[in-house]
Amino acid sequence: MIDKHRYCVIMCGGIGSRFWPYSRSSRPKQFIDFLGTGRSLLQMSYDRILPIVSKENVLIVTNEIYAPLVREQLPELSEDQILLEPARRNTAPCIAWAAYHIAAKDPQASIMVAPSDHLITQEALFEKAIIDGFEFVEKNNALLTLGIKPTRPETGYGYIQVGQPVEGGFFKVKTFTEKPKLELAEVFVESGEFFWNSGIFLWKAHNIIEELKQHAPDVADVFESGKGAYGTPAEREFINRAFPGCVGISIDFAVMEKSRNVFVECVSFGWSDLGTWSALYDNSPKNRDSNVTQNCNVLAYNAEGNIFAVNGEKLIVVDGLKDYIVADSGDVLLVCPKGEEQRIKQMVNDVHLAFGEKYL
Repeated sequence: MIDKHRYCVIMCGGIGSRFWPYSRSSRPKQFIDFLGTGRSLLQMSYDRILPIVSKENVLIVTNEIYAPLVREQLPELSEDQILLEPARRNTAPCIAWAAYHIAAKDPQASIMVAPSDHLITQEALFEKAIIDGFEFVEKNNALLTLGIKPTRPETGYGYIQVGQPVEGGFFKVKTFTEKPKLELAEVFVESGEFFWNSGIFLWKAHNIIEELKQHAPDVADVFESGKGAYGTPAEREFINRAFPGCVGISIDFAVMEKSRNVFVECVSFGWSDLGTWSALYDNSPKNRDSNVTQNCNVLAYNAEGNIFAVNGEKLIVVDGLKDYIVADSGDVLLVCPKGEEQRIKQMVNDVHLAFGEKYL
């Protein structure tokens, strides 16, 4: 029996610039079927929470320009289940709006917040972890994050240092460290005390609202001023007027790093944030030469360790290529060593400076 007071908020407003040019501002990575399953990352995120949360209690928060894509990919959702941000303001305003919106409807609500573009391969373990997490926050005054045991000294993730255990699998959070340098990440992994921050959160609606008031009053004040509008026809007009004035800040910086009520559930369910081409490579099937082909035709000679991603019917023929990203989206071709992929964000910035929005 699914608890009617449990909700899921799927954050779906990102651009996915590290996957450029395959991920474009007009169709970011969460709307793409990266793994050839017939379902986009957003659709997979939605599918995996349906055994835990009623369909009616799922909300998608996205930028208003992606409304047609959300409606196309999740046609079963009603209009009031899609919250459309008029501006990009990072995760704290996104989560604050969803919390106020849900609390107005159901003061007893507990909420799971999840990104729309992660990969989870062991869904039965994921389901158990989320149900256990809901039970924990429903009986404790707690903000809960899910921590993933690190498998390498990754510099692109945030790290959580675990403190005192409070019950099986749940620990008090000692510290957060956002995207450490390699030397520090190596120390974290070797210590055994640090877990990757998955970006999946659980809390009671009223608890996260109170924490926002305490630690991010500039964010909370914006949404407090809309009380009375949530769940009514006036909500849309209020958000269009007030939301762009929010400071842009992540929930980690706004609340999680400041609150004394943060706990972590240490989990293992085959998680990847699919944040980079290398992460996609690691999670994709490979041929005998360790090449990955994403929905495209490739003839490769003396080539290994590459990932090829091409839209359309174009054939790729390569010779002598090793450990490269080859991504073609029609009007943009990217050829980049996998080891240099952290520079893709800078490349996107350079393209913007040189050519405006045309190739983004």
